[in-house]
Amino acid sequence: MKRATDGQATVRALAPGLKRTTTAETTAMLVELVRTHELVTVNDLCDATGLGRTIVAQRISDLVGTGLLAYGGKGRSTGGRSPRELRFRHEAGTVIAVEVGVTSLTAGLTDLAGNPLATREIQWAATAGPESTFAELERMLDELLSESSGHAPPLGIGVGLPCPVEFASGRPVSPPILSGWDNYPVRERLAERFGVDVWVDNEVNTMALGELRSGLARGHRDFVYVKIGTGIGAGLVSAGRLHRGAQGSAGDIAHLCLDPNSDRVCRCGKVGCLQTYSSGNALAKEAAMLARSGTSPELARRAADGYQLTAIDVRDAAAAGDQASLELLSAAGQHLGEALTTLVNLFNPSLIVIGGGVSLAGDLLLPSLRKVVYERSLPLATRDLQVVLSTHADQAGIVGAALTAIDELLSSTYIDTWTHRITPEMAKEEA
Repeated sequence: MKRATDGQATVRALAPGLKRTTTAETTAMLVELVRTHELVTVNDLCDATGLGRTIVAQRISDLVGTGLLAYGGKGRSTGGRSPRELRFRHEAGTVIAVEVGVTSLTAGLTDLAGNPLATREIQWAATAGPESTFAELERMLDELLSESSGHAPPLGIGVGLPCPVEFASGRPVSPPILSGWDNYPVRERLAERFGVDVWVDNEVNTMALGELRSGLARGHRDFVYVKIGTGIGAGLVSAGRLHRGAQGSAGDIAHLCLDPNSDRVCRCGKVGCLQTYSSGNALAKEAAMLARSGTSPELARRAADGYQLTAIDVRDAAAAGDQASLELLSAAGQHLGEALTTLVNLFNPSLIVIGGGVSLAGDLLLPSLRKVVYERSLPLATRDLQVVLSTHADQAGIVGAALTAIDELLSSTYIDTWTHRITPEMAKEEA
């Protein structure tokens, strides 16, 4: 467990000399400092924020009263009485987390740290449209909540969608591969159905948030999460916070043009997009061509009797030593590296995490990707850069969707409503 006393410089980094003008902003900042460092003292909080001890002590007392914070053990003494330490009560409530993939649908219930308490996942084609997708999702959530009745009721819902999302409205915007989803009222539908606030984001942003809080990106303040699945996308974290951009479309690297003279037509209507070279769909398309031409006997064998090849078949064939599949994955990594080189030079991250279904072929994909990034990026930008595979790609989306809602629930906009959100029974600390 990380203690604030292990390095106050880390605590200071979250709030260097900040001056808040409202009670809500002060309270939200204190909660963030406690929950992201797990144990801190009132003295640490005063030192980090520049606020007086009386103000901090009063805010902390109020937060303990709502059940969001609790006193733990004794801190390290620097002379005199040992200070009492605080902890964030992640068990004080739950949130619903939803990850809508192009080919799957996942729902979960988590605590206020984003730890999954229960999950459900099914294979599902989001191309079926939003009406049928959310009807199925609501059925899954009804079952999930019924079986999780022993937990606190949900306080909010976080949703990740596989398409561009305007975060302010919670609506998908012109999704290239999801016909019928444009401007669909996701937030309104789920809020009316479950009676709680809802936040919707691009799924890659939620995955980046999950990786930041509970994955390999912990401790990195500037990093990029790249999802390679049916499509491709990137989530950008700058100065420890998710960067969505003005309308929420930051990180949409799928449509970076690698070759304006290419004959590869993307679903967005343009040509030469990264999506047409390195995505799961692109690999499946290339695999079918290799099978038909006989260039890959292994893929041709797998495609017998009309079987539709996927990126997983390419990965498995490459792992079995199929030369054509190995070259296909190497080329996909090279093209992805070309796109990421631009991102590295512009954004200068300390870490790039590769996730998504295609990342399961990481040992075959990563070498060519790294080679291009390190060779073509600026030396200063790559001096300390790490490019790694996600170690929990299967949970990053659901954890991140939960944290999307949790971050908003604990923001200055909502923090003053917690006395109404947590019942006395929920606020009571177990002896």
